Amino acid sequence: MPPVTLALLAANIGVFLLQMSAGAGLVQSFALWPPGSGFAPWQLVTYSFLHGGMTHLLFNMLGLYMFGPDIERLFGSRFFLFYYFGAVLAAALLHLAITAAMGGPPVPTVGASGGLYGLLLAFGWYFPHRRVMLLIPPIPMSARTLVVVFAVVELFFGVTQTNAGVAHFAHLGGMLGGWILIELRRRGLFRG
Repeated sequence: MPPVTLALLAANIGVFLLQMSAGAGLVQSFALWPPGSGFAPWQLVTYSFLHGGMTHLLFNMLGLYMFGPDIERLFGSRFFLFYYFGAVLAAALLHLAITAAMGGPPVPTVGASGGLYGLLLAFGWYFPHRRVMLLIPPIPMSARTLVVVFAVVELFFGVTQTNAGVAHFAHLGGMLGGWILIELRRRGLFRG
């Protein structure tokens, strides 16, 4: 397991355990709140270490475990860390912009999904023909197809505002941030 992926797994699990013992105070201070409802700049990153429950944590960490090592080996640890948090930041910014435009309620956002969707995009980009398996339902498909399916589903749910309680535009923001960073890297602006 590459070092940054391992560190992110450990940090997410550690913060979740702290979150379970600390109660609502941790969420109040470090979750992503809309401006005017308790927003602070550090929340643009700290929200990604908090999770809404054990299942939320497990699915996010499964994604990090599945896609993180290959992307970290490809990018190198330094750029991988920059890429991951770039996706987290882009996810937060798009989520805040869309919820403000749609008049969303002032609820906190938590979870590493924005960073994970950025990793998913990179995995589909660099390993498009690698076979992956959906968990529910168990359908094998290429990584590229998986990325397209996830993006379309997130866009549908986000636009129709169904599946409430999930930050669909944060997921898409993670993909968008990942795509921008991949393009900048391809143009030589970043090195491993």
